[in-house]
Amino acid sequence: MVNSVYEIRYCKQAQKDIKCLKEANLAKNAKNLIEIIRENPYESPPPFEKLKGELTGVFSRRINRQHKIIYKVDKERKAVIIIRMWTHYE
Repeated sequence: MVNSVYEIRYCKQAQKDIKCLKEANLAKNAKNLIEIIRENPYESPPPFEKLKGELTGVFSRRINRQHKIIYKVDKERKAVIIIRMWTHYE
């Protein structure tokens, strides 16, 4: 059986967001979502949202009510690029 798992890559901002998630006790929630995304970035549930406008081609999933994982999928490289994991609605 061919391994169909996606590689997870983190943008610099997403790497910084990890500290905030840990401080807010949300790291486990984010890690669980990332494991789902790693297996299949289009799997629902949990639901995901296709973003529009300047962010066409980018997806989001809720970590909790306030925070989301924002990511894009590179199908050619079989990779998911995590862009953000902390809110920008402050």
